[in-house]
Formats: sequence, structure tokens, C-alpha cells
Amino acid sequence: MFHDKFPALIAGALGALILGTAAHAEDTALREAVAGPQRSEAHQARDAARNPYDSLVFWGLQPGQTVIEISPGSGYWTEILAPYAKATDGSYVAGVTDLNDPNVSEAGRRGREAFATKYADAAVFGDIKYAGFGAVSGPLGEPGSADMVLTARNLHNWYWREGMLDKALADFYAVLKPGGVLAVEEHRSDPRPQVEGARDGYMATDVVVAAAEKAGFKLAEASEINANPKDTKDHPFGVWTLPPVRQSAARGETASPDFDRAKYDAIGESDRMTLRFVKPS
Repeated sequence: MFHDKFPALIAGALGALILGTAAHAEDTALREAVAGPQRSEAHQARDAARNPYDSLVFWGLQPGQTVIEISPGSGYWTEILAPYAKATDGSYVAGVTDLNDPNVSEAGRRGREAFATKYADAAVFGDIKYAGFGAVSGPLGEPGSADMVLTARNLHNWYWREGMLDKALADFYAVLKPGGVLAVEEHRSDPRPQVEGARDGYMATDVVVAAAEKAGFKLAEASEINANPKDTKDHPFGVWTLPPVRQSAARGETASPDFDRAKYDAIGESDRMTLRFVKPS
């Protein structure tokens, strides 16, 4: 189990980096991207929970890299990574809805179009590239062409779709260079066991590590940067009860105005694992 291996990791070459990033040199360009005016107020408001600078430094982001972000959603990381890539002669690739999938929904098409429109200003975000990603998508790029693949709070969505997690991790492994990084942020069920199918949105660290290792990755480092000890992980609507989703009724039902949100808002965003995997050289 992961927890059995963890002390050995700390005692090894990883020790000084597990709990912090003090050993890393200051990245001025990254600081500027995190603090830049291109970031929305809604995204900046989440920085205390998501720790963007420290997380990206922990994952090993460097100037000039090719970074692929999977399912960027509203663009929390896009607003940082795309300007950073522009400033450092790197490349930001968004792994978005696969338009070649015959089963792609109209909502999926609209979402991809809206994302591209939102981040179309090359003067701010540079030349964002796109790769289709989904259940039947092809490669994310040329084999061995990316320095980093970032997936933030997506693994649970793939876990309950048969074969999807394995497919996704195989895609990431193929596109990364030897020595390339798979950066993972995910809702963490530990210390309690993961529920069947991770249907509440929380995954066990051992399950994530085992899936990544099955694809060929090696766990290099684990961090508590995005831990939240206040998260009791027993919420009526799973992780989505917490901010930022703040769900107050079962899916498909009207939001309940009588739902007592106070204790869930006081918890804040979920407790999350932050893992750095490496494709062996």
C-alpha cells in the first residue's frame, strides 16, 4: 500500500522536497503569470486552496517546456500556464473535447468552442495549441514530445468509466519525453477507503499510484501543498458539496434553498493529493 512506501520515500532522495519547495530557485516569470491581470477574480479567489505557484514549482515546471493540460475546464491553470509559456518560449497545449468522437455531445462541442474563444488573445495567452482527448481520441501529440502533462481533479471522472483511466494514462505516457512529468492533483479519500467507483469524487492515493505505475510511471514525489485537514470526506453530495461547486441537492434536482451550507463552506475546498510522476529515462 502507498502508506507503507511513504516513509521510505521521505527518507530517500525526495526527503527535502516532500513538504515544501524551499530548495527551488525563484521563478520570476511564473510569479508574474500567477499575479498577472489576465487572471479572473474568480480564479484568483481560489489560490489559497490551490496554491498555484508552489504546486507548479513542486511539479517541476521550467521555462521553455511543452506542457499539456488535460480537460482545462474554466481555465484556472490556462490563465497561468499559457502566459508563462509565451513569456519563456514554451508551449501550452489544451487537451480538450475530441471533436472526432462520433458520440461527442453538442454541449461538449460548445464548451470547446467557448474555451478557444475565451483564450484566443495571442497577445496575452500566446499561441495555444489543442489536442483532442477522450474515450476514443488519438495521440495527444508526437510520441516523446511533451515535458509535462497536468491533470487536475480529473482521475475520478475516468475511474468510473470502464477502461478510461488506463487509456488516459497510456496517452500521457506516450506523449511525454523520457524523464517527463505527469503532474496530478486529485481529491483524496485517505485515510478512509475509496468508495466503489470513486463515485463521491474522492480517490485513494494507493489506487492512483497503482494505476500510474501500471502505465509505466514512477512516483517521484508527493506533497501536502494542497492538503485540507478540515475535510471530513463524508458529505451528502460527495466532494461536490464543498466549494467551488457547492451542490445542495441530488443531481438533476433543483438546488435546495433550505440546505445548510455553513459547515461545508467552512471546510473550504477538498483535501487533495499532489503527486509528481516521472516517465523513466
